[in-house]
Amino acid sequence: MEILILLIILVIIFSPLIIGSMVMGWQKKIKVKHNESGILKNCFVGYSWTYFFFGFFVPIFRGEILIGVLHLIFSLVTFGLFQLIMPFLYNKQYSTRMLNESWSLNDSEENNTLARQKIGISID
Repeated sequence: MEILILLIILVIIFSPLIIGSMVMGWQKKIKVKHNESGILKNCFVGYSWTYFFFGFFVPIFRGEILIGVLHLIFSLVTFGLFQLIMPFLYNKQYSTRMLNESWSLNDSEENNTLARQKIGISID
């Protein structure tokens, strides 16, 4: 009986991770290249399981300190609800910011197509 209760609690706690992964797919790393300097870096598409587990630290580790601080403030103000919503949004927002700041997709054509689809880039 105790094991069943523990399993139910775990499923409830991890339900955003399960639902996000089923709906949006696992987080996928996509290589990008800075157009002016040639620096290579990664952006991500799909459900951000890293944000689910590490929260506002993810933007800080990715070099977006101000955004990480804002996410901390929003998490505190919303009593953690923001923390449950952001894994669905963060990877797309991060990738969009990178692509708007002189970065371009630099991976296999399959991964580039996946990234365009997930981010919402048209191929005109």
